[in-house]
Amino acid sequence: MSTTLDSDSLYRLMAWLSPAYPTGAFSYSHGIEYAIEAKLVTDRASLVDWIAWILRRGAGQVDAVLLIAAYQAAHDPAALDDVATLAAALRGSAEAALESAQQGHAFLATTRAAWPEKRLDTFAARWGERALALPVAVALACVDRVPLDLALRAYLQSFGANLVSAGVRLIPLGQTDGQIAIAALAAAVDESAEAALATPLEEIGSAAPMVDWTSMRHETQYTRLFRS
Repeated sequence: MSTTLDSDSLYRLMAWLSPAYPTGAFSYSHGIEYAIEAKLVTDRASLVDWIAWILRRGAGQVDAVLLIAAYQAAHDPAALDDVATLAAALRGSAEAALESAQQGHAFLATTRAAWPEKRLDTFAARWGERALALPVAVALACVDRVPLDLALRAYLQSFGANLVSAGVRLIPLGQTDGQIAIAALAAAVDESAEAALATPLEEIGSAAPMVDWTSMRHETQYTRLFRS
Protein backbone atom coordinates (compact mmCIF):
# COMPACT_ATOMS: atom_id res chain seq x y z
CA MET A 1 0.00 0.00 0.00
CA SER A 2 1.40 3.40 -1.00
CA THR A 3 2.04 5.78 1.87
CA THR A 4 3.65 8.61 -0.10
CA LEU A 5 2.09 11.68 -1.69
CA ASP A 6 3.25 14.69 -3.66
CA SER A 7 3.53 18.18 -2.20
CA ASP A 8 0.21 19.37 -3.68
CA SER A 9 -1.69 16.43 -2.21
CA LEU A 10 0.04 16.87 1.16
CA TYR A 11 -0.95 20.53 1.17
CA ARG A 12 -4.57 19.64 0.44
CA LEU A 13 -4.72 16.95 3.11
CA MET A 14 -3.27 19.32 5.71
CA ALA A 15 -5.77 22.01 4.73
CA TRP A 16 -8.80 19.70 4.63
CA LEU A 17 -8.19 18.29 8.11
CA SER A 18 -6.93 21.48 9.71
CA PRO A 19 -8.92 23.01 12.59
CA ALA A 20 -9.21 26.08 10.34
CA TYR A 21 -11.26 24.21 7.72
CA PRO A 22 -14.82 25.56 8.00
CA THR A 23 -16.71 22.43 8.95
CA GLY A 24 -17.86 23.80 12.32
CA ALA A 25 -16.05 21.03 14.22
CA PHE A 26 -15.30 23.48 17.05
CA SER A 27 -19.04 23.54 17.82
CA TYR A 28 -19.25 19.85 18.74
CA SER A 29 -17.99 17.88 21.75
CA HIS A 30 -19.43 14.44 20.89
CA GLY A 31 -21.01 14.20 24.35
CA ILE A 32 -17.84 15.20 26.21
CA GLU A 33 -19.61 18.29 27.57
CA TYR A 34 -22.05 16.09 29.49
CA ALA A 35 -19.30 13.61 30.43
CA ILE A 36 -17.53 16.50 32.17
CA GLU A 37 -20.79 17.68 33.76
CA ALA A 38 -21.30 14.14 35.13
CA LYS A 39 -17.65 14.03 36.31
CA LEU A 40 -16.85 11.07 34.08
CA VAL A 41 -14.08 13.17 32.57
CA THR A 42 -12.25 15.39 35.03
CA ASP A 43 -8.63 15.83 33.94
CA ARG A 44 -6.16 15.19 31.14
CA ALA A 45 -5.76 11.48 31.88
CA SER A 46 -9.50 10.77 31.90
CA LEU A 47 -9.96 12.90 28.76
CA VAL A 48 -7.33 10.84 26.94
CA ASP A 49 -8.95 7.58 28.09
CA TRP A 50 -12.40 8.77 26.98
CA ILE A 51 -11.29 9.90 23.52
CA ALA A 52 -9.09 6.85 23.00
CA TRP A 53 -12.13 4.63 23.57
CA ILE A 54 -14.12 6.66 21.01
CA LEU A 55 -11.31 6.18 18.50
CA ARG A 56 -10.90 2.46 19.17
CA ARG A 57 -14.46 1.35 19.86
CA GLY A 58 -16.82 4.24 19.16
CA ALA A 59 -17.58 6.63 16.32
CA GLY A 60 -13.90 6.95 15.46
CA GLN A 61 -13.70 3.28 14.58
CA VAL A 62 -17.04 3.39 12.75
CA ASP A 63 -15.94 6.43 10.75
CA ALA A 64 -12.65 4.74 9.87
CA VAL A 65 -14.40 1.70 8.39
CA LEU A 66 -16.83 3.96 6.50
CA LEU A 67 -14.01 6.11 5.14
CA ILE A 68 -12.27 3.01 3.78
CA ALA A 69 -15.48 1.71 2.21
CA ALA A 70 -16.31 5.07 0.61
CA TYR A 71 -12.75 5.47 -0.69
CA GLN A 72 -12.86 2.02 -2.28
CA ALA A 73 -16.32 2.62 -3.78
CA ALA A 74 -15.65 6.13 -5.07
CA HIS A 75 -15.70 5.11 -8.75
CA ASP A 76 -18.89 3.03 -8.43
CA PRO A 77 -21.84 5.42 -7.93
CA ALA A 78 -24.27 2.73 -6.74
CA ALA A 79 -21.80 1.27 -4.26
CA LEU A 80 -20.79 4.73 -3.02
CA ASP A 81 -24.43 5.68 -2.48
CA ASP A 82 -24.94 2.49 -0.47
CA VAL A 83 -21.99 3.37 1.77
CA ALA A 84 -23.19 6.97 2.15
CA THR A 85 -26.68 5.79 3.09
CA LEU A 86 -25.29 3.42 5.71
CA ALA A 87 -22.94 6.10 7.05
CA ALA A 88 -25.80 8.55 7.53
CA ALA A 89 -27.64 6.02 9.70
CA LEU A 90 -24.76 4.86 11.90
CA ARG A 91 -25.02 7.25 14.83
CA GLY A 92 -26.21 6.54 18.35
CA SER A 93 -28.03 9.81 19.04
CA ALA A 94 -29.71 12.71 17.26
CA GLU A 95 -26.92 15.11 18.16
CA ALA A 96 -24.22 12.76 16.95
CA ALA A 97 -26.08 12.38 13.65
CA LEU A 98 -26.34 16.17 13.32
CA GLU A 99 -22.64 16.53 14.14
CA SER A 100 -21.53 14.20 11.36
CA ALA A 101 -24.05 15.35 8.75
CA GLN A 102 -23.47 19.07 9.17
CA GLN A 103 -19.72 18.60 9.03
CA GLY A 104 -20.07 16.32 6.01
CA HIS A 105 -22.08 18.85 4.01
CA ALA A 106 -19.82 21.73 5.12
CA PHE A 107 -16.73 19.78 4.10
CA LEU A 108 -18.15 18.93 0.68
CA ALA A 109 -19.36 22.46 -0.03
CA THR A 110 -16.08 24.07 1.04
CA THR A 111 -13.95 21.59 -0.87
CA ARG A 112 -15.99 22.03 -4.05
CA ALA A 113 -15.51 25.80 -3.79
CA ALA A 114 -11.81 25.85 -2.88
CA TRP A 115 -10.51 22.66 -4.54
CA PRO A 116 -12.84 21.99 -7.50
CA GLU A 117 -13.13 18.39 -8.69
CA LYS A 118 -15.69 17.08 -11.17
CA ARG A 119 -16.14 13.96 -9.03
CA LEU A 120 -17.28 16.07 -6.08
CA ASP A 121 -19.72 18.05 -8.21
CA THR A 122 -21.17 14.88 -9.71
CA PHE A 123 -21.69 13.33 -6.31
CA ALA A 124 -23.20 16.51 -4.85
CA ALA A 125 -25.69 16.77 -7.72
CA ARG A 126 -26.71 13.14 -7.27
CA TRP A 127 -26.81 13.15 -3.45
CA GLY A 128 -28.61 16.45 -2.97
CA GLU A 129 -29.58 17.43 0.57
CA ARG A 130 -29.63 13.95 2.07
CA ALA A 131 -27.58 13.54 5.24
CA LEU A 132 -23.91 13.10 4.38
CA ALA A 133 -21.50 11.70 6.96
CA LEU A 134 -18.14 13.43 7.22
CA PRO A 135 -15.95 10.35 6.55
CA VAL A 136 -17.70 9.80 3.21
CA ALA A 137 -17.06 13.39 2.14
CA VAL A 138 -13.40 13.20 3.19
CA ALA A 139 -12.89 9.89 1.39
CA LEU A 140 -14.38 11.27 -1.80
CA ALA A 141 -12.00 14.25 -1.73
CA CYS A 142 -8.96 12.09 -1.04
CA VAL A 143 -9.45 9.29 -3.56
CA ASP A 144 -6.96 9.28 -6.47
CA ARG A 145 -4.95 11.96 -4.68
CA VAL A 146 -4.12 10.87 -1.11
CA PRO A 147 -3.21 7.25 -0.30
CA LEU A 148 -5.91 5.54 1.74
CA ASP A 149 -3.67 4.76 4.72
CA LEU A 150 -2.57 8.39 5.05
CA ALA A 151 -6.09 9.75 4.59
CA LEU A 152 -7.37 7.36 7.23
CA ARG A 153 -4.75 8.21 9.85
CA ALA A 154 -5.02 11.94 9.20
CA TYR A 155 -8.80 11.75 9.60
CA LEU A 156 -8.52 9.89 12.91
CA GLN A 157 -5.89 12.30 14.24
CA SER A 158 -8.14 15.24 13.33
CA PHE A 159 -11.15 13.52 14.95
CA GLY A 160 -9.26 13.02 18.21
CA ALA A 161 -7.68 16.50 18.17
CA ASN A 162 -11.08 18.17 17.79
CA LEU A 163 -12.34 16.35 20.87
CA VAL A 164 -9.22 17.28 22.81
CA SER A 165 -9.89 20.91 21.90
CA ALA A 166 -13.38 20.60 23.38
CA GLY A 167 -11.94 19.10 26.56
CA VAL A 168 -9.34 21.85 26.86
CA ARG A 169 -12.12 24.44 26.86
CA LEU A 170 -14.53 22.55 29.11
CA ILE A 171 -12.45 21.00 31.92
CA PRO A 172 -10.55 23.40 31.44
CA LEU A 173 -6.97 22.44 30.60
CA GLY A 174 -3.99 24.48 29.45
CA GLN A 175 -2.82 24.36 25.86
CA THR A 176 0.26 22.34 26.80
CA ASP A 177 -1.92 19.72 28.46
CA GLY A 178 -3.97 19.65 25.28
CA GLN A 179 -0.91 18.90 23.19
CA ILE A 180 0.22 16.22 25.66
CA ALA A 181 -3.23 14.65 25.29
CA ILE A 182 -2.98 14.70 21.48
CA ALA A 183 0.45 13.06 21.68
CA ALA A 184 -0.93 10.41 24.02
CA LEU A 185 -3.65 9.53 21.47
CA ALA A 186 -1.15 8.47 18.79
CA ALA A 187 -1.40 4.79 19.77
CA ALA A 188 -5.21 4.88 19.67
CA VAL A 189 -5.15 6.45 16.20
CA ASP A 190 -2.77 3.76 14.97
CA GLU A 191 -4.79 0.92 16.51
CA SER A 192 -8.06 2.27 15.16
CA ALA A 193 -6.62 2.58 11.65
CA GLU A 194 -5.17 -0.94 11.69
CA ALA A 195 -8.41 -2.42 13.03
CA ALA A 196 -10.49 -0.59 10.43
CA LEU A 197 -8.31 -1.80 7.58
CA ALA A 198 -8.97 -5.37 8.74
CA THR A 199 -12.74 -4.91 9.27
CA PRO A 200 -15.18 -5.72 6.43
CA LEU A 201 -18.02 -3.23 6.08
CA GLU A 202 -20.57 -5.88 7.05
CA GLU A 203 -18.83 -6.26 10.43
CA ILE A 204 -18.94 -2.56 11.29
CA GLY A 205 -20.03 -1.71 14.82
CA SER A 206 -19.21 0.12 18.02
CA ALA A 207 -19.01 -0.62 21.73
CA ALA A 208 -19.19 2.77 23.41
CA PRO A 209 -22.56 2.87 25.20
CA MET A 210 -21.44 5.47 27.75
CA VAL A 211 -20.49 7.83 24.92
CA ASP A 212 -23.93 7.38 23.37
CA TRP A 213 -25.51 7.94 26.81
CA THR A 214 -23.64 11.18 27.41
CA SER A 215 -24.58 12.36 23.92
CA MET A 216 -28.27 11.69 24.60
CA ARG A 217 -28.10 13.35 28.02
CA HIS A 218 -26.46 16.37 26.42
CA GLU A 219 -29.63 16.96 24.39
CA THR A 220 -31.37 18.18 27.57
CA GLN A 221 -28.37 19.54 29.48
CA TYR A 222 -29.37 22.84 31.06
CA THR A 223 -26.27 24.88 30.19
CA ARG A 224 -24.44 24.01 26.98
CA LEU A 225 -21.53 25.51 25.07
CA PHE A 226 -21.48 22.82 22.36
CA ARG A 227 -24.04 21.44 19.93
CA SER A 228 -23.30 17.80 20.82
